Amino acid sequence: MDIQGVVAEGFEPVRDAFVRNFQVLGDRGAAVSVYRDGRKVVDLWGGTKDANGTEPWAEDTAQIVRSATKGVAAAVPLLLQQRGLLDLDAPVSSYWPEFKAGGKERTRVRDLLAHRAGVPALDRGLTVAEAADGVSGARAVAAQRAFWEPGTEHGYHAQTFSWLLSELVLRATGRSLGGILAEEIAEPLGLDFWIGLPESEEHRVGRVAPVDPPESAGTLRTRPKRNVSAAYADPDSLTRRAFAAIDPLPDENDPAYRAAELPASAGIGTARALARFYAATIGVVEDGARIFTPATTALAGKEFSSGPDRVLVVNTRFGPGYMLHGPASPLLSPASFGHPGRGGSLAFADPEAGIGFGYVTNAHAKSVTADPRAQALVRAVRSAL
Repeated sequence: MDIQGVVAEGFEPVRDAFVRNFQVLGDRGAAVSVYRDGRKVVDLWGGTKDANGTEPWAEDTAQIVRSATKGVAAAVPLLLQQRGLLDLDAPVSSYWPEFKAGGKERTRVRDLLAHRAGVPALDRGLTVAEAADGVSGARAVAAQRAFWEPGTEHGYHAQTFSWLLSELVLRATGRSLGGILAEEIAEPLGLDFWIGLPESEEHRVGRVAPVDPPESAGTLRTRPKRNVSAAYADPDSLTRRAFAAIDPLPDENDPAYRAAELPASAGIGTARALARFYAATIGVVEDGARIFTPATTALAGKEFSSGPDRVLVVNTRFGPGYMLHGPASPLLSPASFGHPGRGGSLAFADPEAGIGFGYVTNAHAKSVTADPRAQALVRAVRSAL
């Protein structure tokens, strides 16, 4: 395997793990990047740009990262909160009056961010066109009756998080979340990351494909618990309905889908951008840029939800938009905050270790929150500290 890029002294285990991901765990095209104390210490890529292609993955190849998008998107409401433009303890309806419907009048902004809003699914799934039109999704979640009393329980809002977050930001600022991200975070930090991919960048994005773990993975094959498997198999379960809020499932290689502003699932970027982004949430990166104040960094890692997840059917922990370290989604340490993407991608920050981490892949496995390839890289980072 021809692996390109650089690794700082002491972080060679990350390169070894990255190579092994291709040799044993079935990666086809991928990249990993790590920042420590604001300085890039790992920047590697290899394989093919397209999961089923032959063109090499280039230094600037970008990929869709599915739910790893959520962690980047969450920086926008936290930035607004940091500036006094959004109150996490205010009712969502104080910004978005229509959201009162269906027993949601007491839903707070913090509930929306921490998957406690009670609307992880819709009575009728949206078409791909409706999901992407910027109007239908917000109308649907506003009208949807809550599946539980908001604020009392949590359940992963796999797809509806897109419309909840987008509309909240739009109502609070009059601007789109993707636009704020581009103008106030990505451009100042030099990040190749988009929620709403510009046509001018489409040529850089590789094609993704589902893959099964190879026989060589052996005992590293993921075997979900029986109750988890049953929840995903049952078409009437809240689990299946949450992931089917867009129905039929979108073609993630379609340029129209990539251009949509869907902050739950359709972010496009590089591993380098993700690592640099998270490094800038916990401190100053190489050129002096940062995103959060220390108080906002502490808020990002604060637990808002924990325990049984009504959708994922395992115990999960969430902060304001970020998944936190735990058995369902192991990160670097209990201080870590970030987000995995279903199928493999992972990005997070660890303020105690000073780490910003990003991993992207075009080979989408069946994993939801703890992909073996991403976990191998996290263990390698831990061994290098």
